[in-house]
Amino acid sequence: MKTLQLLLVLLAAGCMDAYKPVILVHGVLSGPNELATLSGFITKAHPGTKVIAISLYNYKNSLTTMWRQVEGFRKTIKEIMKNHPRGVHLLCFSQGGLICRGVLSTMPDHNVHTFIALSSPLAGQYGETSYLKDLFPPSLRKDVYLLCYSNYGQELSVCNYWNDPHHRYSYTWGNNFLPLLDGDRPHSNMRKWRRNFIRIKKLVLIGGPDDGVITPWQSSHFGFYNSKEGVVEMKNQKFYRDDSFGLKTLDFRGDISVCVRSGVKHTEWHSNPNVFKSCIQKWLI
Repeated sequence: MKTLQLLLVLLAAGCMDAYKPVILVHGVLSGPNELATLSGFITKAHPGTKVIAISLYNYKNSLTTMWRQVEGFRKTIKEIMKNHPRGVHLLCFSQGGLICRGVLSTMPDHNVHTFIALSSPLAGQYGETSYLKDLFPPSLRKDVYLLCYSNYGQELSVCNYWNDPHHRYSYTWGNNFLPLLDGDRPHSNMRKWRRNFIRIKKLVLIGGPDDGVITPWQSSHFGFYNSKEGVVEMKNQKFYRDDSFGLKTLDFRGDISVCVRSGVKHTEWHSNPNVFKSCIQKWLI
């Protein structure tokens, strides 16, 4: 009997050790506390998993320019990786998904296995949302680019991924973050960043039509507006066709998973048990 109990304990310990650590990165105007339910989902489904919700640039500080946040999160994530040489998973919500993109692109020695972007404006943001109404009143949407693509505007994180489809030149040359990540503005680090990004083993894209914040919601799957505000899906985007940061390579490898869920509002993605079970759980092994 004691031998059987010991065997069960050893098997359980082996299963726990098999789960890679999960690093959580929060979204804009929030912090790690908002990810507590998600952390609970993970540890319940995979007992023994080490879940690390990074406490950095929380709440109002999340409006700090994106490159500064990328640098801070990169340093923290690098230290976590040192303690987990078998690899980690990166689960990033909303604006956090773009921060994680920046980290992965600029970290040549990362060991991220799965990158899960949970309702993130991966291709940019352009739209009227109640979430950002105090920053950008709906009546001024068409003029936001005048602020965002200025030196002052580029000190705000949201402006670093504000993607105005009607002002492509201003976006490409006035935005110092997303056009560089996407390769829309050519730069000397493009090949290196692409090589770094495709080190991941799996890219999981999660979003849905009732999000209410990510605009268009297809941005969570790398789709975005054309100049007539019609949505162009990921595979027809120039950055996909050119494979400028490795998206096409990941797709051809069969390493992109797209999960669409209706009826989920933006602030519910990380606390919805059905989203976790159907879109996230199976990748965190």
